[in-house]
Parts: sequence; structure tokens; C-alpha cells
Amino acid sequence: MKDFLPPDWKIKLNDELEKPYFKELLSFVEKEYEEKECFPDPENIFKAFELSSFDETKVVIIGQDPYHGFGQAHGLCFSVQPDAKIPPSLRNIYREIHDDLGKPVPATGNLRHWAEQGVMMLNTTLTVREGKAGSHAGKGWEIFTDAVIRLLSEERENLVFLLWGGPAQKKGKKIDATRHLVLTGGHPSPLAANRGYWFGNRHFSKTNEYLTARGKKPIDW
Repeated sequence: MKDFLPPDWKIKLNDELEKPYFKELLSFVEKEYEEKECFPDPENIFKAFELSSFDETKVVIIGQDPYHGFGQAHGLCFSVQPDAKIPPSLRNIYREIHDDLGKPVPATGNLRHWAEQGVMMLNTTLTVREGKAGSHAGKGWEIFTDAVIRLLSEERENLVFLLWGGPAQKKGKKIDATRHLVLTGGHPSPLAANRGYWFGNRHFSKTNEYLTARGKKPIDW
């Protein structure tokens, strides 16, 4: 299954891939996929790495669990497959982009075009059992994604990390805020957004201002 991890990331994460916890994690995941319906499809588990190479990544968005409904998850946090209904959290993200940048709200919830511009959309846990949120949590994915975040923080400069909600902000402890822009805020879920913790954060314009000031191409959100 780790064969789906692109060569550049595989080289960078080689030591992590050889650790006992990761081998145990892969065994657990492979067994789950054999016995249960799990998401995303195996070839999409490392899609965030495939679409956002180590050297070209400019922005990192940290999510939580993959969507656990059929036809939704495809390896990018907050994103769904083209024909899937746009989830509530993503609708709120789109609304904030509209308010912040004046862009029209898209008709699809597929965010692949973000990833292709260097936005890494990384879930904390990369797999899930159908209909059971958090079912693959605590099995080792969190250790692995911590290592990914730490690697980006230590070996890259001037990245933007978008940490929405408590769990993402806890992951942010691995980030050196003196080397990168770290933007924190409420989660875009309706529960948090309706309480005033999401709208008005202007994270999308702030991200582009930071990138532009450092000679990087802004993201077409």
C-alpha cells in the first residue's frame, strides 16, 4: 500500500516508513480493507502527497478524518469526488472565500485544483471504515502525519499552515512559526461557524499576500 506514496516523499520519509509502528499500521489498514468497506480507495490514500510534491508544496491544510460515506473521500481533506454533494464544512469554506476574495461559489466540492497549485490537504488520519468516523484513529496515522508536518516545518521555509479547529491546532505544535506563517481559527463546520468562530478569518487573502510577498504565485482559490 505504501507503494502509492510518490518517490520524492518516500525518500524523505524513508526512516519513518521503516519504523515498527508504521509496519503495524499498514498491516491493520490492509486487513481492514480486506474485511470491511473503507475509504478512500487504496490508490487515493496518499493522494495528497501525489498531487503536492515535497518541493512544490506552498500551503498545508490539516484536516481530521476522511469522509466516511460512499463516493466522497479521495485523499484530500475537505474535498470530495466531483459528483458528491458539497459537505457543510466545505460550503462554509466556499462562503468565506467568496466573502474574502469575491470569488463565485463553485458547483463542485472537488479541490484537486488547489492541490495542483501546491496546497497540501492532509488529513490527520488517512483512512476510515465506512460509516464509522474515527474508526482508524489511534492506529498510527497520527504519528505518521506528525512526522510529515515536522519534516515540512524543518526542511522548508515560508510555507503557510492553515489550522482550523482544536485538533488541527494541536498538530500545529510541530510547526516552527518563526519559519512559516501559521494561521489558526475555528473549524468551518456549521457548529463552529454558526457560533462566530469561522467567518471573517480572511485566511485565503492572507495566504496569498504572504506568498506574493515572498515571490511565490498566489493560490487561485
